[in-house]
Amino acid sequence: MDETDRRQIHETVLRYCRGIDRLDMELVRSVYHPGGIDHHTGFSGPVEQFIEWVSGALRNFDGTMHLIGNHFVEGKGDVAVSETYGTAVHWGSPSDDPRRNFTSGFRYIDHFEKRGGRWAVAERWAVREWTRSDAGRHMPKEGDGPSPRRDREDQVYAIKARLGI
Repeated sequence: MDETDRRQIHETVLRYCRGIDRLDMELVRSVYHPGGIDHHTGFSGPVEQFIEWVSGALRNFDGTMHLIGNHFVEGKGDVAVSETYGTAVHWGSPSDDPRRNFTSGFRYIDHFEKRGGRWAVAERWAVREWTRSDAGRHMPKEGDGPSPRRDREDQVYAIKARLGI
């Protein structure tokens, strides 16, 4: 496995996080091979059902932010195992609801396969390591400025379009 393969696998993990945080389910779908399987807290099954489930679950929040830390890939030929540590912040209304306002530490343990020259997830285990309540801790921003969007109208998509990327 060379550095190009490792970079492609890492970028696939990052693409998943953007898709989840921006509610871009086509981007999330692009992370998996057809027939891919996902195992999350509260869900285990095929990627198409996961997309439907996670899309609905995420709409219970005003926002999420997935931050990626350690990323380790081991592979041989066209198969690899990726272990990615991360933190996911969730916030929503009411702000004192611990099920709408929490941070969790997780690991994505991914079985990647390279098919047709493309690395994608064949099976994912989203292992939740810990969760803490952030209820009552969310504060509104202190002034005007760019605001996030949870759709393809978010600033990152606007800038990409403007630059022709």
